Amino acid sequence: MRVLGPVSFEHVLTTFTREHPYIPDEVGNTNDEAEENLCHAQLELGHWHHVLLDRAEVLEVVLPWHTGEYGETELIAPEGTTVAAAVDRLRSLGESYRSGNPDCAARLAHHAKAPMTPVYLSARAVPGPDYERLAVREGLIHLDGLHRLLAWELYGRLAGGVTVEAYMASAARSHVGQVRTALGTKGEGVSGR
Repeated sequence: MRVLGPVSFEHVLTTFTREHPYIPDEVGNTNDEAEENLCHAQLELGHWHHVLLDRAEVLEVVLPWHTGEYGETELIAPEGTTVAAAVDRLRSLGESYRSGNPDCAARLAHHAKAPMTPVYLSARAVPGPDYERLAVREGLIHLDGLHRLLAWELYGRLAGGVTVEAYMASAARSHVGQVRTALGTKGEGVSGR
């Protein structure tokens, strides 16, 4: 993980709402729930960093419960799983997942070619129904960007040294170092120190 520097919650929220507006009449628009996750992270942890993740780190991001947009197959159980395991599951399910979960499959297909935008992570699980049974409680925990993370790996967009921009909530500046240690990664410096 390369830490670019600390950022304010105002910056995080402004970036999120600009890129992911909540449109109440848009079917499947859950950006209000994602914004709530960001607010929970702010209340629980209070510090944010702008970071870059490599492919290996992206694959270790823990994803919360995901019903597959209420299709026939639950993609991620309430206990959660990593991006790597969820992509393996998508590949093994193949066409049956796409036909039984058309809304989720459409989101994945959209992100196969859409511009890559920042994802939002937390160093700890946040309150909320999608996180209450999460087995892994600390590390790189997803707050927003599930379909993007899955699609980027599923469709090969993380190859060739591509990095993923993220905003990460943590309890303190030093916690980012603890996450790096837990993941076995080294920081490449922090700007602004």
